[in-house]
Amino acid sequence: MASISTADFKNGMCIINNGKMCTIVEFQHVKPGKGGAFVRTKLKDIKTGRVVDYTFNSGTKFDSVRLDSKKMQYLYNDGADYYFMDNDTYEQVAIPVDTVGSATDWLKENDEATLLYAGDELISLEPQMFVELEVTHTEPGFKGDTATNTTKPATLETGKELQVPTFIEIGDVLQIDTRDGRFIKRV
Repeated sequence: MASISTADFKNGMCIINNGKMCTIVEFQHVKPGKGGAFVRTKLKDIKTGRVVDYTFNSGTKFDSVRLDSKKMQYLYNDGADYYFMDNDTYEQVAIPVDTVGSATDWLKENDEATLLYAGDELISLEPQMFVELEVTHTEPGFKGDTATNTTKPATLETGKELQVPTFIEIGDVLQIDTRDGRFIKRV
């Protein structure tokens, strides 16, 4: 592991802070008129996904972690593990459900996902930024119900439930932003 200081910070960089692997979401160098310079940061804990604000004195040293990402195709799950395949080598990897985490809401068979590794250890799995999923259950909308910004719950093919506009019906394919679970458009 390489040692870096706050002057070397870049968004997306992975560091060890208080014994935890964190990625830098954003940072800002501050030089007040009085006193020493400092750095305000937002760090995302890789294991938990929590984003926390931290302030460090300028020049503070950290251990840097090299992250490698690998795109893999999601094949299937057997209840205990999710199976992914490397499209170059056709090697299959089984990943436990607890490691996949909330990404299960957005994965359907044959979709690509990005697996993030620190050395040989898998640390996170990220689905595509936008996915297209079919609505399997929702209440019917009423004709003439065109009030703006009204929503209703809908269940997607992966089992995830989210709020959608009232004109959405069963069988519609929706584009969803996986970062915040927001409905984008009907496909």
